[in-house]
Order: sequence, then C-alpha cells, then structure tokens
Amino acid sequence: MMTPLPSSSSLPINLLASCFNSTAAAYKFYWFISLIEAVEQGHHQISKKELFAGMIANAWYTVNYFNVSFGKQDQIQQAIEKLIVLENLSIDTKKPAIVNTLKASDNKPTLSVLKHFDAEVPHRFLSPWFPGTKGDRKMVYQLSKPFLNDTLYAVNEREVIINPKWVPYLRQNSGILKSFCYWHLSLYLQKHNPNVPDIPNKLVKPPVRNGLTKQRKDFWDIVIHHNGPVDCIYTNRQLTIGDYAVEHFVPYAFVSHDLLWNLIPADKSFNSSKSDKLPSMTQHFDLYYDLQLLGLTTILSNARNKNTEKLLQDYLTFIPDIMEPANLNLHELKTKFKDNVSPLITIAANNGFEFMSV
Repeated sequence: MMTPLPSSSSLPINLLASCFNSTAAAYKFYWFISLIEAVEQGHHQISKKELFAGMIANAWYTVNYFNVSFGKQDQIQQAIEKLIVLENLSIDTKKPAIVNTLKASDNKPTLSVLKHFDAEVPHRFLSPWFPGTKGDRKMVYQLSKPFLNDTLYAVNEREVIINPKWVPYLRQNSGILKSFCYWHLSLYLQKHNPNVPDIPNKLVKPPVRNGLTKQRKDFWDIVIHHNGPVDCIYTNRQLTIGDYAVEHFVPYAFVSHDLLWNLIPADKSFNSSKSDKLPSMTQHFDLYYDLQLLGLTTILSNARNKNTEKLLQDYLTFIPDIMEPANLNLHELKTKFKDNVSPLITIAANNGFEFMSV
C-alpha cells in the first residue's frame, strides 16, 4: 500500500492528495509528473506547451512499447499515435528528444494535438482548491492568480506559475510525490487492463534491461552441453553453445519479466527480427513446449546445482511440484504450460500486439 504524502504544517496537502481521488482519464497523473519534473529542473514559471510535451514523453514508453490501454475517454494514446507521424518520431525516441521536439515544433497539427490538453488539465487539476467553480476555466484562472487558498500554482492562457510556498515542498519531496502519482496511475491503468500483467513496471522505461546471462549459462548452455545442438523453433536452424539468442516466447513488451518458463534458445538473426511479435499457438507451441521439457528433464535429472535451483523457482507459479521431479506428471505438464501461455497470447493480441507472419 502506498504511504501518504509527506505532511506540512503550512500547506493544504489534503487538497493535493484529493486531486487523484476521482479520475476519468490519465491526464492528471501525467500533468503532475511533468510539473514536478519541471520544478526539479529549477523551473517555476513553466509554459503549458512544455508541460504538455512532458505529459506525452512520460506516457510514450507505456503506450508504444507495452500497448497499455488508457481507456476509451483518454486521448493520450491517440495523441501519441498522431505525434509520431506529425513529428517523424520513432517509438524508441528518447524522452528528452521527445520533449525538445514538441517544445520547438510550430507545426499547426502538432500544436492542435497539444492544445487538446489545455481544455482538460491545467484548471481542472486545481478543482480541490476551488470547488465552487465547477471547472469554470476563466474563474479558476482569476482565483488562482493571487494564489488564493494556497493553491499549488496560478494558471493563465500561456503558462503555469508555481506558488512560491509550494516550491520547497515539491523539490524536497519530488521522489515521493512521483512515486505517489505512479502508484495511483498504476491502479488506474490496472482497472482498464485487468488481465495485463505487471502494470507498475510498464510505466517508466528502465535505463538498462536486465541481461539474460544467468538463464543462458546456468540453464540453456547446460541443456545443450548434455544433449547437443537444439533446433530453433522458428527457423529450424541448429543452435550450439555461444551461437544462439535467449528469446522471450511471449514478448517481453507484454509480460515485462525474464522468467525461465518464457525463455527459449533461438536463432540470433530471427530473434532480432521477431521483435515484440506474437508466436502462433498452432504452429509454435508444441515446439516451444518440447524445448522447455528437454530443458527441465535435463536439469532435473543431470545438472541441478545452486544456480539452477534458483532458476527453477520461476516455474513454481504454475508447476508447484517442479522441485520434486518424482511427483511431476508428464501427461499433465503440457496442459499446465498451455494453460499458462495461451491466455497471455490471447490477451496480448487483444491489446494490440501483432502476430508473426508465418
């Protein structure tokens, strides 16, 4: 459970917290994160365009890489899809480059996309401070100008001015505030993606993906050493130690983990081209299962050690007897694998992931 916001004897923290009590779209979360990041950079008088660019940049990875749904009423996904084309950006564009591109753009369609958020976020975020305005934009502009009710910021047609009383609080607690915001954002997105795994880890792009060295050296290298070359399930090419990629059967972009039951050796060049495409259950599942079975039987029979014992724990969620080979029912094992993988493939497809062309 997320801890409450840091307290303050001089600021209405309860009003800030209540901003996230009822949300029909993800705008508020990304607006607040963008605002905190601007304050972290020493900006206290911030153009709306810069904040809108920050919103887009912070949602970029979640939308483009993980295909997480933001709900029917939310325009962030559509905005990002339009801006990729309008500004000739790629889905892998770095966050600072996205912000700088959008801030500098004078492309009218781009400005129109960003302008949409002006009608939804800056004044509405201040509703807890001005409940009587009922979201009236001009009224909020007027009341916020003198920082009435110790409002977080003043807002006008062009910019946001952070209330000086709030600046030390925002700067000193920026990490906690962003964590609080991401926590509520993850709850919001989980509600709209009830079957999508690991939403919290799909909100921020990690600086570096975890390597798969342990899975390679402590599992698949051992399997190939004991059995000789294995065939790539996609290309039929024989794979030897040092000449294969460790591949996610269900794309990492959907599962966002490196658990061993989802990893198999594959042709290096094919693995690169597969990207985040989905395999065919009809064409590829049996071959995937055969590789997994070979791996498990090899390790359980011949090569269990401290490292492989840790890796075998990845299977415990759907094969609770994995550490006791004598109790494993091989007739039921394939069904357990299928029941584990098949729903993930279906859900991923429903969330916009494409199948491989076969």
